[in-house]
Amino acid sequence: MQEDKIVVGLDIGTTKICVIVGTKNEYGKLEVLGMGKAVSDGVIRGIVTNIDKTVIAIEKAIAEASEQSGIEINVVNVGIAGQHIKSSVHHGSITREVVEDEITVSDLTRLSNDIHKIVMPPGCEIIHVMPQDYIVDYEEGIKDPVGMSGVKLEADFHVITAQTNAIRNINKCVRRAGLEIENLILEPLASSMSVLSDEEKEAGVCLVDIGGGTTDIAIFHDNIIRHTAVIPFGGNIITSDIKEGCKVMQNQAELLKTKFGKAIAEEANPNEIVSIPGLRNRPPKEISIRNLANIIEARMEEIIELVHSEIITSGYASKLAGGIVITGGGSQLGYVKQLFEYMTGMDARIGYPNEHLGKSKVEAIKSPMYATTVGLVLSGFRAIDERENRYMENQVASGKKTMKSAKKSSDFFKGLIDKTKGLLMDDFQDKGGEY
Repeated sequence: MQEDKIVVGLDIGTTKICVIVGTKNEYGKLEVLGMGKAVSDGVIRGIVTNIDKTVIAIEKAIAEASEQSGIEINVVNVGIAGQHIKSSVHHGSITREVVEDEITVSDLTRLSNDIHKIVMPPGCEIIHVMPQDYIVDYEEGIKDPVGMSGVKLEADFHVITAQTNAIRNINKCVRRAGLEIENLILEPLASSMSVLSDEEKEAGVCLVDIGGGTTDIAIFHDNIIRHTAVIPFGGNIITSDIKEGCKVMQNQAELLKTKFGKAIAEEANPNEIVSIPGLRNRPPKEISIRNLANIIEARMEEIIELVHSEIITSGYASKLAGGIVITGGGSQLGYVKQLFEYMTGMDARIGYPNEHLGKSKVEAIKSPMYATTVGLVLSGFRAIDERENRYMENQVASGKKTMKSAKKSSDFFKGLIDKTKGLLMDDFQDKGGEY
């Protein structure tokens, strides 16, 4: 059981650095033992731009989560995002030597390891290699070939790459904060684990995670990830638009967005006015809620158009029965779900990380803005499960080999005894049965 296992997720975001300490209860649900947050000053659009500021923020968030959970944190699962993330599909194949034996997990691992060796453009590094469909002896559409017989094993792989420098900077920040990285996980993949159901992934669904600096996209179909993309716009650019359009301070613009922001201007009351304090010796400034909504709607329309363009590019626009699931801090804007439905013509819902959560000390964790961090913890538990399953499968495989070799050995000795017995009988008969 996993009650005694502790997993820590570290989300190095553009607006916040968040740490969650979690364990699994007897029902397999995630229990959050502690959470820590810090303002992220050293990250722009998902990329670390100031090492020292990021390290200070990580240390602060870790200290808070450690104090709340009463657990010393040394190892973390870290998310990676940013415009530098690229995805592509590669084809791999191997020819098996022992045809009589069935296809094993080690065969799949060998095929996957071959993909890890493909030559990437300079400055890029593979972070994920995910199989899509397998082909066994030219038979296509196989999801799990383990146990089958076949000579040629092929597969299409969804390969996700990131800039080597971006990975190094994340590693550097985490190490300087006195931590080790267990797994480096693409953030939209982590978010998908916390807000999407298996039924949605099977039917076809597009996850849209609107963060502070970027909007991350992950498209699933037949329970397999088919497309990933990162759009370099998020909630922060909306705040900047409000700052410029309403001529207010950055913190005031953020408050206007979170408290009064609506993604559809028609839904805002044209007579509603918000008064905010002016600068020194200046009168308060009055902001029309309708004007505020016009600014937000214009930028949200641009983001949704880019999302829709990615969905069409993926080739799965007509196969997404599950529609669109919106999560992240930006999903909390009023009427954002309706704007997505109106512009894309697809069903949409807001994704909350509640389905996988058990009892929690921290109620705020149920907000969409923590979907990525919850997903990082869940992906850490999945990695533990996969390691344990691999170990068990290897044990079973080695047990089978031992039994096989023992059987071969016993067959050999049985044959030798039978042969010797036959020779003795022949000799006995030649002598007329007498000694």
